[in-house]
Amino acid sequence: MILAKGKLYDSGEQGSILVSLEEEINETRRDGSLSAETVVSAVTELGRRIEDGAFGDRIAALAIDGIEEYVRTAARLLRRENIEYKLLTELGSNFLQPRMAVPPYDHPGITAVPMPLGTLFHIAAGNVDGLPAFSVAEGLLTGNVNILKLPQADNGLSVEIFQQLIAIEPELAAYIYVFDTPSADLAAMRKMAEMADGIVVWGGDAAVAAVRQWAPIGARLIEWGHRLSFAYIAGYEDKEAELTALSEHILSTRQLLCSSCQTIFLDTDKAEDLYDFCGEFLPYMERAALRFPAGTPAAAAEVTLRRYTNRLERVLSGEESDGRQVFQGRGSSLTACTDSELELSDLFGNGLVKCLPREQLFAALRRHKGVLQTAGLLCPADQRAFFTGLLARAGVTRITRAGTMSSSFSGEAHDGEYALRRYIRMVDVES
Repeated sequence: MILAKGKLYDSGEQGSILVSLEEEINETRRDGSLSAETVVSAVTELGRRIEDGAFGDRIAALAIDGIEEYVRTAARLLRRENIEYKLLTELGSNFLQPRMAVPPYDHPGITAVPMPLGTLFHIAAGNVDGLPAFSVAEGLLTGNVNILKLPQADNGLSVEIFQQLIAIEPELAAYIYVFDTPSADLAAMRKMAEMADGIVVWGGDAAVAAVRQWAPIGARLIEWGHRLSFAYIAGYEDKEAELTALSEHILSTRQLLCSSCQTIFLDTDKAEDLYDFCGEFLPYMERAALRFPAGTPAAAAEVTLRRYTNRLERVLSGEESDGRQVFQGRGSSLTACTDSELELSDLFGNGLVKCLPREQLFAALRRHKGVLQTAGLLCPADQRAFFTGLLARAGVTRITRAGTMSSSFSGEAHDGEYALRRYIRMVDVES
């Protein structure tokens, strides 16, 4: 299904739509501009409708654990005060107003005019529900025309959201184009990329590397790749509460988000501390697994099969060593490892635990500088400033408490950057 200028088309019409697409986009950009207020008003109304139950059947079909909280969070982020706060935080006050400046050395006055980057081509990943709509919304807030390639896992929710948004504000129709193009259709994707001033790519290393190969020269490549997050434990303020929060974070996110804890590092170099912690923490994991079950029996079976397959692959590749000891619990597990490398876990409540004394923390994290995201820090209150500074200097982009590693808030940076700033450009006009 294709959405172009507010109308739905069959996927088979993709070729004819692409032929005239650049001319249509050029007309939109030449003759008009999209104000942030127009977008804010429309998105705010969309949020109200979501709260009132719009898209209920589509959202229920996502089979998300805790669907009610998922909807409440989405609706809250779409409220006017949150959107305006995001704009203020990322772009500053009077963010789209021209600014006068007089450079030194008798240079004529300059007016710096913020402008949309132009046309954004969004290549969305399927690991986060609602991501396609979120990505396009950021493009709209900065006045850009948006071409979206849906992920294969999209269930039609994104198109319904955009149809609703356009019904609320018809002016947005000329700024939203949605295609269900398969990733294997490189010719069509290149055609879309050739029209773009910026390519917004979400996904893993393979997806980003593939886009780099065929992205046209001159297009700004905006990469939101996969990241790894971890917990670092150097003590506690409230041990019971913090370990409970960490275990519930791990099980509630199923470790599927970039901000989910994959590896738990302990501030020690003693193997016995590692094993003692696993034995102590496993009951917390089991209780959290009861509170956040895997879902259907089929889902639970898939988790078990995936974990078995991952372990078998490690054995066959020689990566599985005698130093790894698995602490198997009900609905969860912990694996004590002898190395200190950050890595992806087996997911779904199967965490890795490793020694990493504070003296080695910086060097160990720098080995993974391109993929660092969130650190859930557990330590005494009087050491928090020390560890926060160390983690930040090592390249971590988000430092939280044990249970809030995946909590969202309006105005937060994405992987250490404000996205909206990447979607605008500055035009300097001499007086």
